[in-house]
Amino acid sequence: MLEKTYDAQTVEPKIAKRWEEAEAFRAGAGSKPGADAFAIVIPPPNVTGSLHMGHALNNTLQDILVRFERMRGKNVLWQPGMDHAGIATQMVVERRLMEKQVHRRDLTREDFVEKIWEWKAESGGAIFNQLKRLGASCDWSRERFTMDEGLSQAVLEVFVTLYNDGLIYKDKRLVNWDPKLLTAISDLEVEQHEINGNLWHFRYPVADVAYDPENPATFITVATTRPETMLGDTGVAVHPDDDRYKHLVGKQVVLPIVGRRIPVVADEYSDPEKGTGAVKITPAHDFNDFEVGKRHKLPAINVLTASGAININDNDEFAEGIEKTPALENLWNQLHGLDRFDARKLVIQIMEEGSFLDKIEPHRHAVPHGDRSGVPIEPFLTDQWYVNAAELARPAIASVRDGRTNFVPKNWEKTYFDWMENIQPWCISRQLWWGHQIPAWYGPDGHIFVAKTEEAALDAAVEHYLANPGPWKAWVEDKLENFKPGEILTRDEDVLDTWFSSALWPFSTLGWPDKTPELKTYYQTDVLVTGFDIIFFWVARMMMMGLHFMDEEPFHTVYVHALVRDKHGAKMSKSKGNVIDPLELIDEYGADALRFTLSIMAAQGRDVKLDPARIAGYRNFGTKLWNATRFAQMNGVARNDEFWLQDAKLTVNRWILTELSRATSEVTEGLTTYRFNEAAGAAYRFVWNLFCDWYLELLKPVFMGEDEEAKVESRAVAAFVLDEIYKLLHPFMPFMTEELWALTAGEGQERSTLLCHAAWPEPSFEDAEAAAEINWLVDLVSGIRSLRSEMNVPPAAMAPLVVVDANALTRERFQRHDSAVRRLARIEAVSFAETAPKGSAQIVIGEATACLPLGSLINLEAEAARLQKELAKVTEEVARIHKKLSNDKFVANAAAEIVAAEREKLSDYQETQEKLNVALARLRDAG
Repeated sequence: MLEKTYDAQTVEPKIAKRWEEAEAFRAGAGSKPGADAFAIVIPPPNVTGSLHMGHALNNTLQDILVRFERMRGKNVLWQPGMDHAGIATQMVVERRLMEKQVHRRDLTREDFVEKIWEWKAESGGAIFNQLKRLGASCDWSRERFTMDEGLSQAVLEVFVTLYNDGLIYKDKRLVNWDPKLLTAISDLEVEQHEINGNLWHFRYPVADVAYDPENPATFITVATTRPETMLGDTGVAVHPDDDRYKHLVGKQVVLPIVGRRIPVVADEYSDPEKGTGAVKITPAHDFNDFEVGKRHKLPAINVLTASGAININDNDEFAEGIEKTPALENLWNQLHGLDRFDARKLVIQIMEEGSFLDKIEPHRHAVPHGDRSGVPIEPFLTDQWYVNAAELARPAIASVRDGRTNFVPKNWEKTYFDWMENIQPWCISRQLWWGHQIPAWYGPDGHIFVAKTEEAALDAAVEHYLANPGPWKAWVEDKLENFKPGEILTRDEDVLDTWFSSALWPFSTLGWPDKTPELKTYYQTDVLVTGFDIIFFWVARMMMMGLHFMDEEPFHTVYVHALVRDKHGAKMSKSKGNVIDPLELIDEYGADALRFTLSIMAAQGRDVKLDPARIAGYRNFGTKLWNATRFAQMNGVARNDEFWLQDAKLTVNRWILTELSRATSEVTEGLTTYRFNEAAGAAYRFVWNLFCDWYLELLKPVFMGEDEEAKVESRAVAAFVLDEIYKLLHPFMPFMTEELWALTAGEGQERSTLLCHAAWPEPSFEDAEAAAEINWLVDLVSGIRSLRSEMNVPPAAMAPLVVVDANALTRERFQRHDSAVRRLARIEAVSFAETAPKGSAQIVIGEATACLPLGSLINLEAEAARLQKELAKVTEEVARIHKKLSNDKFVANAAAEIVAAEREKLSDYQETQEKLNVALARLRDAG
């Protein structure tokens, strides 16, 4: 017999241990030889990470699919692994060292990397244990890490191959540069912060014309939010159709403070309606300006150091072509070496003193910040390694266009195409010590040698220099006898962008470049479950790499899940204080309740608004199933393999078997089409509404009766349906269902298999007539109960029921189910008539009308007064909220989640208003 209550905190660790000891989730576990493969790769969490609600949703959905397909008999692999998270991990270890007053640069690179490996062994990867608490059924024996030996070999193979194919190269371009971390970062690591800043309007004098700040003909005015970057201006752009500046196009202006003569160019990038219509062009410090500079062959002059200080005096490019005067040299000396923001203040001061400052306007705008360092990032001109992403993107675009890979929901394909069709070269180098060091070595003349090993690079270098007469040939010959590798070659210090190794994830984790059995079996993988924010950074790059190296897409489906927000629809953030910790929810409600909540709310294209009260509600759902099982056990329900279900005679049993088949079809359809909410909803309705609320209730008279044959049949059917319920719910609520499966094996018996390996239910029973009859009974009783509730009839009051226009079938049904109707609907007697009695409330059931005379049950006038009073209050609330939402200023200025909450309240009040109007109408009809 089951315990009286289910204790998730005790059961979940016990079940997890049972799965682990049985190696239940190993690749292929539970499948038959020759079974079709089904593979999912986990989006590798950062080694520094901990479980958040996004992880909880993402991994719950993956686990549902994996458990579902495992139960369908497929050869399943859910491949786990972690990402080395270059910047994040290096920061963690640097902070630990700084606590001991040790700086990274105090160590050798090798010693520092060793410290990181030590940290990983001690503290890294805690998120895996957290995923196990969630119930993730990965093949944990195959755990991979983007820095492990096998994946490192894959990275080397890909880099060298792409380099030899001309698809990786080194170039000087703008990158997102973090002046605090001193490295290039990806767009995903950049956050836009809205700040209250200024727009400074500066006058640039026209060359060879006497400058007069009072005469607009002698200057052109530009506006900027970053005055310090004007030091690197190499042009001013105006729109080709802007009549105000046509006379200046092709002429030059003099850059104040610097003395550089720079051209005025016509370019459509300049917006005549924005600012002054004239834009300063600083190709080395702005991404848009960089493109304008390329179009007009403007030089790109970097005036900042890597740490964000002004670099003028040591900058030959800056001084080139400028007639240096003592006044200019003095200004340069004042600015050189200043931090960028201190330089900004001084530039403004100098411009104002020289009468070059026109005006200052307050200006709220977005400033990009590094998500790790928290400082404003700089577009920075530097030498980096790049992938020719445009070339790799072409087959990846065609794959989605041709339907070989599909996005669910489909609207995300547009986002994919927008990114891929406008793709820029992919900067893959990072100025860090933790990561895959770029396999490139430089000769004494700067020649680059790319190879998998230093020995191979050295062989290539020797061959190169000996084959090319020049100053280095004799030098190399001299070194050959007793050389040290570092005397001839110097290795590139940079490491690869973390996304580079992640892009290989679907095949590198399966053993590529070796031709392993796992690679043959599980590639192509099936569905990728991911968030929309990394469609470009990860999904697109996996598509590019998979097609290039495997000649096949890495997956046939990309399921893009939405965000998990708080109950008001606000995005979770630490600053708002609304972050929900999934581990705390698991502690309080159990993993099953959290998982079921996330799945039933995971509608395609709709964000999940997570309210802990909903989780408590779905914990109650688990409790309902537990209690139903316990009730069944108390009434002798047990497996009876000798009973043939098709022989069931009782209508109620044939009904529940039919509804089970229908629910099985709905759940299966929902999961195969990635409609997790529909699958969970179908399971919920069947278990709670049909099985617990109706079937067991309808069986009570059978269990208490004298018909032994009916008892045997009902116990066998109820036991079978419970088994199938555990299976249907297992992907969503694995812990409780695995426990119930074990505890209902039968006295002194054990199940032949774990539930996670049990066969998925198949629709196998259909009796439309039985289903129609019991569903008629359910609708009738439900309708009478709703009517009683709406009319405020006391729960204990026994009411007469008059049925009008009943045909022969309906009369027969009333006769067969007379006791059930009277017991379940609190009806004292059922009679038939040709017209509805006066003073009755009515509902239509099929072709008949069921009438509930109210005169003897309630005070009609008092009830009407109560309803009218309640309706007035609700109508007032509807009007108040409607007025608020009709205020354009409120809708425009209020936070989106507040507006959404008001709309939700309005919808709720309107629904209540409609119900009250229906109840009043019924009262009027009854009177």
